[in-house]
Amino acid sequence: MLERVLDLQKKEVINLSNGRRLGFVYDVEVDLETGRVGALIVPGQNRFFRLFWKYEEHIISFSQIKKIGDDIILVEME
Repeated sequence: MLERVLDLQKKEVINLSNGRRLGFVYDVEVDLETGRVGALIVPGQNRFFRLFWKYEEHIISFSQIKKIGDDIILVEME
């Protein structure tokens, strides 16, 4: 199956382990030697840490992706 990065960004990521909505894909890690997708990156919640905002990310390896559907991506994470 071929998928464009822009199409992936329109899909919501849901964790099968707890049913939690993680958000939408905003970036993709690609192995430049093989040309394969290594991970999807989904922004986490913003947290105020003293004087600075701390941004967390969910880095979802390709092995954690269970299903890519028309509207959602199902993953299994702890």
